[in-house]
Amino acid sequence: MGEQQKTLAEEVVELLKVDELTVTTAESCTGGLVAARLVDVPGVSEVFKQGFITYSNKAKRKLLNVKKTTLKEFGAVSEKTAREMAKGAILASGADAAIATTGIAGPDGGTEEKPVGLVYIGVSVRGQMYVEEHHFEGDRSEVRESTVQAALALLKKGLEETDGNDQDH
Repeated sequence: MGEQQKTLAEEVVELLKVDELTVTTAESCTGGLVAARLVDVPGVSEVFKQGFITYSNKAKRKLLNVKKTTLKEFGAVSEKTAREMAKGAILASGADAAIATTGIAGPDGGTEEKPVGLVYIGVSVRGQMYVEEHHFEGDRSEVRESTVQAALALLKKGLEETDGNDQDH
């Protein structure tokens, strides 16, 4: 076999293994795609704890402890909800890191304020929180696929930044 470029998921799993960290996922708009991408990587069982697919607000509240007031005031698709989903996933699973995704994949559900393609990704690594807002283009599956890639990239960034060997810290 020639030199194959590692996928983002493979890079993330490798970083988790090196740092001896575990990860969990809390997904809404991606419906388990982030977890599936991680599970595609051989050996992920060493680092992947569990995944939560919390599509409804009720599931976000019940499984991830997202506050009812957060959902009412800011909506399911918000920075605050992504943050609370990631935090809740850590608490519920005992993992060291979490990826949370919430957004509007389309084709319906968008508004002028929150258009189709609006996605928030929350990542928590060792207590450090990272949240990004994205505006993805394309159809439902393209928005979801873009979200998976951005979520894995944000987790990779979080893992690299919180690494004990990082010169910045």
